[in-house]
Amino acid sequence: MTTDTGSGGAGPGLETEPAGGAGTGPVVTPSWRGGFGRLWSAAVLSRFGDALRGAALPLLAVRLTDDPLLVSLVTACGYLPWLLFGLVGGAVADRVDQRRAMWAVDVARAVLMAAFAVAVVADRAAIVLLLVLAFALTTLQTLFDNAATALLPTVVPGPALSSANARLMTGQQLAASFAAAPLVPVVLALNAGAPYLLNALTYLVAALLVASLRAPVSRPSRPGGRTLRRDIAEGVGALWRDRVLRSLCLGDALASVGMGALIAMLVVHVTDWLAAGESGYAAVLTAYGAGSVAGGLVAGRVTRWLGQARALVLLMVGQIGCLLVLGSVRHLAAAVVALGIFGVAGMIWNVTEVTMMQQRSPAGMLGRVSAASRTLSAGSAPLGAVLGGLAAGLWGPHTPVLLTAALFLAAVPVLIPALRAPDTGTAPPAGP
Repeated sequence: MTTDTGSGGAGPGLETEPAGGAGTGPVVTPSWRGGFGRLWSAAVLSRFGDALRGAALPLLAVRLTDDPLLVSLVTACGYLPWLLFGLVGGAVADRVDQRRAMWAVDVARAVLMAAFAVAVVADRAAIVLLLVLAFALTTLQTLFDNAATALLPTVVPGPALSSANARLMTGQQLAASFAAAPLVPVVLALNAGAPYLLNALTYLVAALLVASLRAPVSRPSRPGGRTLRRDIAEGVGALWRDRVLRSLCLGDALASVGMGALIAMLVVHVTDWLAAGESGYAAVLTAYGAGSVAGGLVAGRVTRWLGQARALVLLMVGQIGCLLVLGSVRHLAAAVVALGIFGVAGMIWNVTEVTMMQQRSPAGMLGRVSAASRTLSAGSAPLGAVLGGLAAGLWGPHTPVLLTAALFLAAVPVLIPALRAPDTGTAPPAGP
C-alpha cells in the first residue's frame, strides 16, 4: 500500500490504527459503517455458500459417474467461461451500474441454485446438469467479479483500499475454510440438496445487501455508438501500456500455471509421496487456510513497510522457498509449515495485486483491466493442471511441486519492471 495517506488526514469513512513499524505512519482502514460493511457482509456470505456448494458438488459428481474425464469436465466448465466471456464481463461491468449488476447476478444465481437443489432432492440430477450448472455459474461470475472489483473504490476512499481488500479476502477465507468446510458433512446429512439450497439463500441475502448500498457510482461518459469490442481493446491496451500492471499480469500468469499444477496434484503429493493419508491432506489444507487468514491480517502493514512492488517480489521469493521445502522434505510437519507460510505470502500477494490494479487503472476502465488480467490467469491454471499431471506420471508425485517452484522462479524477473515505478498508488492517465 502507498505510504501517502493524504494531506488532509484520514478523511470521511476512514479509521486509523497504529502502524506496525516505526516511521511508517498510521494504517488507514475503512469504516465498517455504511457501504463497506454491507459489501463485506455480502462477499463473505456468498463465499460461505459457494464453499458449501464447492465441497458438495464433487461428491455428487463421483456418485453420478465413475468416468474420471466427466468428473474433471465439471472443474473445466468452471474455468472455460473466463476464457470465453471474461473480457466481455469486464467491458459490461464498466458500462453499467456495478451495484445493479451484482445484485441482479446474485438473484440469477439464487434461482439456478434453488432449481438445482430441487433436481437433486427429486433425484433428477445428472452429470450433464452439473456441467451446465458449473458453466452457467461461472459465466455469471465473470460479470459479478469484475463489477465487484470496480465497485470497491467507489465505496472505500483510496488510502483505505489495501486494508479493505485485506478484510474482504480474509473474511472470505475464514468463511470458506473455517465456517463452511466443517459444516459440509452436517448439511449433507440433513438432505442431499441442502448445500445447494443454502447457497441459493446466501445469494439472495447478498443481493439484498448489495442493492441497499447508497454509495454513488460515477463513470466517465462514453461517446455513443461504441462497441464492446472497442471497449475490450481499450482495457487490454491500458493494461499493456502500464509497465507495472503488465509485469504483474504476466508474472501472475506464470504463477497461475504453477498453482494449477500444485492444486491438481497436491492430494497425490500428500497421500502418495508423503504417505500421510486423508488426515494429512486435511492438515495441509487447514495450514494453508490459517496462513491465508494470517496474511490478510498483516497485508497492509507488510506493503506499507516494504512498498507494494518490492513486497510482491520478496513474497514470490519466499513462496519459492516454501515450495522447495514442500517438494524435497518428505515429512508431513514440514509440509504443514511450508504451506502455512505459503498461504501467508499468497494472501498478501493477492491483496497487494488487486489494490495496485484498483489504484493504477485509468478512470472508468477498472472492470476491463481487471477482466484482461483475470482471463489470462484463469486460462493459465488448466494448463498447469495438465502439466502437473504429466510431471507426476513421468517423474514422480513430488515433481509438480518442484515444477511450480520453477514457474514461480521464472515469474520473478518478469516482476522486476514494477520495482522501477514510484510506489504512489495513483492511477495513470487514460490512454488515447
